[in-house]
Amino acid sequence: MGKAYAEAGVDIEAADRAVELMKEHIKSTHTINAPQILSKTGSFSGLIDLTPIREFNNPVLVQTVDGAGTKTMIAAAMKDWSVGQCVVNHCVNDALALGATKLLTFQDYLAADRLDPETIAEIMENMAFACRNVSVPITNGETAEMPGVYQAGQHDIVGCLTAIVERDEIIDGTEIDEGDVLIGFPSNGLHTNGYSLARKAIGQLGLSYSQYTSQLRESPGKALLKVHTCYYQLVKKLLQNMKINGIAHITGGGFDNIGRILPPGLSAEIDKEWEIPLIFKLIQHTCSVPTEEMRQDFNMGIGMVLIIRESDMDSVHRLIGPRSYLILGEIRKSEEPEEDQKTIFTY
Repeated sequence: MGKAYAEAGVDIEAADRAVELMKEHIKSTHTINAPQILSKTGSFSGLIDLTPIREFNNPVLVQTVDGAGTKTMIAAAMKDWSVGQCVVNHCVNDALALGATKLLTFQDYLAADRLDPETIAEIMENMAFACRNVSVPITNGETAEMPGVYQAGQHDIVGCLTAIVERDEIIDGTEIDEGDVLIGFPSNGLHTNGYSLARKAIGQLGLSYSQYTSQLRESPGKALLKVHTCYYQLVKKLLQNMKINGIAHITGGGFDNIGRILPPGLSAEIDKEWEIPLIFKLIQHTCSVPTEEMRQDFNMGIGMVLIIRESDMDSVHRLIGPRSYLILGEIRKSEEPEEDQKTIFTY
């Protein structure tokens, strides 16, 4: 393609090479357990066989889109593009929060000021790895080179997931009741939100991302680039065997996300402590962040909260084992107007 376009900062040849390197990773997600893809890699749009919808009586599409935010800046500094997995896992967890376990398609958006084909391929390799783990195919995507929009060396990584759920199996929180138990699935760190404040903390300490620090027992880069945990297998096993009244993915908004799914007149009381990962302690101490604000900004070591009837806790124990979750507290009636549909910590 034209010399003039290249001189303007857009390298079409690099884009073509990136697409070529991505193809094998995309095709690797078209597994026997995934919905059948009818389009060729590189088509203008993705085509998917919707025959699997026939197994549903009243199918509802679930769609979610999310990105890795400024976690990509740390990925660039560390040259570690496992962040591609984070985007997939974040979207999968968001779909799970509505009860959707039938995943239909995943689409990606990758952009940079200038495309480095090998970097784009590595990001896609990680996306494909995460997609294979949950049997969702990558159908199509967009790779964009936009000098002037993105900073040099930085990337924007976004994903869009489409899933399906039976209408009468949607989990919307309406069946949550007083006495229900809150159980939490542990996170391994920040997952994909809160990175602007995390980067500020590392900057104030004068640390490089690759520098080992005793405060973390590892380097900041390793602590911050831990892959966003995917809860698909755990939640799917529970959904197939028992009733879940509510699911909150603890991302941006922190524990206030639980309040988003509570019916009026109820609040979530968390009265149990847990071991908070060191990275959160470092951020809080360095930036002097009040504990209440930390709980609103970060997951603090709990990546997903499920709300389950107390009578079903034996089933949870049997199905996924006691080491998979923590009992955090329970649902209770709001005692004051300001407590309604809120998460309250009592320890």
